[in-house]
Amino acid sequence: MTERERTGEHVRVAVIGAGFGGLGAAVRLRREGITDFVVLERAGALGGTWRDNTYPGCACDVPSHLYSFSFAPNPDWPRNFSGQADIWAYMERVADTFGLRPHLRFDTEVRHLRWDGDRLLWEIETSSGELTADVVVSASGPLADPRLPDIPGLGSFPGRVFHSSRWDHDYDLRGKRVAVVGTGASAIQIVPAIQPEVGHLTLFQRTPPWVLPRADRRITAAERALHTRIPATRALRRGLLWGIRELQVGMFAKYPGLLAGAEHTAKAHMRKAISDPALRARLTPGYRIGCKRILLSNDYYPALVRPNVDVVTSALAEVDGSTLIAADGSRAEADAIVLGTGFRVTDLPIARRVTGADGITLAEAWKDGMAALRGTSAAGFPNLLFVIGPNTGLGNSSMILIIEAQLNYLADYLRQLDILGGRAALDARPSAVGVWNRGLQQRMRRTVWNTGGCDSWYLDAEGRNTVVWPGTTGEFRRVTRRVDLSEYRVLREPRTPVAAGPALEATV
Repeated sequence: MTERERTGEHVRVAVIGAGFGGLGAAVRLRREGITDFVVLERAGALGGTWRDNTYPGCACDVPSHLYSFSFAPNPDWPRNFSGQADIWAYMERVADTFGLRPHLRFDTEVRHLRWDGDRLLWEIETSSGELTADVVVSASGPLADPRLPDIPGLGSFPGRVFHSSRWDHDYDLRGKRVAVVGTGASAIQIVPAIQPEVGHLTLFQRTPPWVLPRADRRITAAERALHTRIPATRALRRGLLWGIRELQVGMFAKYPGLLAGAEHTAKAHMRKAISDPALRARLTPGYRIGCKRILLSNDYYPALVRPNVDVVTSALAEVDGSTLIAADGSRAEADAIVLGTGFRVTDLPIARRVTGADGITLAEAWKDGMAALRGTSAAGFPNLLFVIGPNTGLGNSSMILIIEAQLNYLADYLRQLDILGGRAALDARPSAVGVWNRGLQQRMRRTVWNTGGCDSWYLDAEGRNTVVWPGTTGEFRRVTRRVDLSEYRVLREPRTPVAAGPALEATV
């Protein structure tokens, strides 16, 4: 009896999530000649973040020609910074161009993953049934699950409440009293988009963001034609965008003092739109620029000075009926509340659903902070790889660059398993994970993310930065180019049947 017959459906690779990470993994698998894989997606369509975030004004803050796969260039981006619809359409085209549709399984939420140490495979329970896989690639992403605030009375608010990534398009905001909670990347796009149509807008600002001008414009037809006819021009454009951001990394990671010039630009940008010195003072951050993600907008500040907008420079602390009470005691009436409160980045929900070789969940293994070898492998969880794993985030460039680097690592990981032969698995050594992460945290000490004086979503509950990569994307690509087997334990299936016990470990 074959493995597939004994356990039901079995695939070589199961990918979780059909966002940029999952689609990229699927393309890379096919390009490596691997077709025995599935992409498990809990929603009814692909797209991940760009499927979920349909709020008014939603767009990317990374230039279009850099925020796309190198193996799937798009000469027809309509703007320097593309909107949600154009990015989502691009992802759909990627799925069609590379023949991914047969591998996609929608409305299939992964409920639990359990490592079987005897058979060296992952048992996967989904909302659509069960299957097993030799290797699991978790590409569920850090921006998948909204972080909902625990605010007294919010549950009994008589109006509408929804998160920015779960926009209620059936609710008409025209003429309504709308409260926006938060001033992050989503909120600064939402506020100017809805301000002209709402009756009154109240913005609850716990911490002001640094906002720089957004160098956005429509890409001309002549430019698009040039990029189509002469691909080298498209590559040059992408290369210039990449190079500029690589040069900026040193300021964020090593010399935060050099960011003073950017602060000057941001303050000048604010002065241009806001003449009231008292309001400017309330909107000026008290931390170093770059400590939180730098935001880009040309219409956020102008929206804040409109007569139907109030800025409350305090967090929302309580809801009493339709009255919203800030931490400073100020009150506002609202018909709807939009939560721009971010995502569960440092406590990924998928971690509670994964049980590894030692019988503990990934969440339990990460109770002292997320940690993974080269952002990809966690000790005690064999043949589980992350795309956009711990300490792979970027504060100034395109995550697609990180994703593609991790796909190189994935490809070599699978090649190493083929070279080993038979049924085998790789389990990251705790010592290797420790060395890798101690090095990261040592480098993190001097970065603006740790020294800039802010409380950001880059930091976990204990103040550890387990999100950001403290180097260039070129460096990350180099350190993930090949799998070093000395950093892993090699597990092999026992040659003779056993009643219980783990697989045998081979020394390499």
